Amino acid sequence: MVVIRLARGGQKDRPFYHIVAADSRVSRDGRYLERLGFFNPNARGNEERLRLDLERVEYWRSVGAQPSERVIRLIKDRKKEAIAQEAEAAA
Repeated sequence: MVVIRLARGGQKDRPFYHIVAADSRVSRDGRYLERLGFFNPNARGNEERLRLDLERVEYWRSVGAQPSERVIRLIKDRKKEAIAQEAEAAA
């Protein structure tokens, strides 16, 4: 089964996560099928906290990929940001 999950990177005490589509049998930080974005929980100031390709996420979900609980929350956050950006652009 394909899952959409976080793969940890970064330094000790400074986590950085890639959001990836991967086979569920592969280890957390192992091989993946596609990188869909990233999540930086330690973002400060103007640093980007979340980047996510929603079109590719929807593609993977349409073919049966299951997102983890944390990724589901990140997708919701990204959709809220997209709606806010569209509202700003329309105003």
